[in-house]
Amino acid sequence: MNRARQAEPPVRFADAEEINPFQLLLDLHGHAVARTPGPGLDDVLTELALSAAVVSWWTRWQPLMIHTALQAGAGLTDIAKATGLDASDVLRRWRRWADVQTRLDIGGRPSTDPIEVRAIERRLGLGVVR
Repeated sequence: MNRARQAEPPVRFADAEEINPFQLLLDLHGHAVARTPGPGLDDVLTELALSAAVVSWWTRWQPLMIHTALQAGAGLTDIAKATGLDASDVLRRWRRWADVQTRLDIGGRPSTDPIEVRAIERRLGLGVVR
């Protein structure tokens, strides 16, 4: 994902996805600010490629940030307000992420501690449904 920057802005999702995620945000902002009335086809395709890559990245990253907020003591209502999601959507996204991460073996250990996940579930008053 951290490939060297291209000379030309990407017009394909596959190329945009190779850009560092934070650089994607900067590129999308810069592209939108520099846009002129009646943009050409490449300008439109660049914006589509950049924005699609940002959405794809954020979709993968958001559950980790939800987990981080839960670790810090945030409740589902707080996270729902921060994300604009329903609390049930927050919970669904986090549980799906946590299920994968607790089963992911890295050097003989799970990526995320299952005991910590269960503690968060207990704090939230959730039954452990696995």
